Amino acid sequence: MKHHKAKRTLGRDKDERNALLRSLAISLVEHGNIKTTEAKAKELRPYVEKLVTHGKKGTLAGRRLLESKIGKVSSKRLFDEISPKFKERNGGYTRIVKLPIRKTDAAKMAYIEFVD
Repeated sequence: MKHHKAKRTLGRDKDERNALLRSLAISLVEHGNIKTTEAKAKELRPYVEKLVTHGKKGTLAGRRLLESKIGKVSSKRLFDEISPKFKERNGGYTRIVKLPIRKTDAAKMAYIEFVD
């Protein structure tokens, strides 16, 4: 039974799910917004917001953690460009905008983007 299971499995095992979230986070940092399914966007939101919070702290440990999670290039952009924009903001760095369903398989679609 699925009692007290908080996270969505997205039809994948743990390693595949972590790889998916990592690649979605890298794409979001590089492009600013991405179009994905609503379930993936809702799972991605807390993952990315924790990364932004680490970036806001500005510590060496935070930089190293970001590099281990999303790679050197994306972590540099997150640390230097994205996180400073949210210095005065206490959470809520991303927004999810719902879109019409995808015609091929009727999946609920959404944009996830950084708040300006």
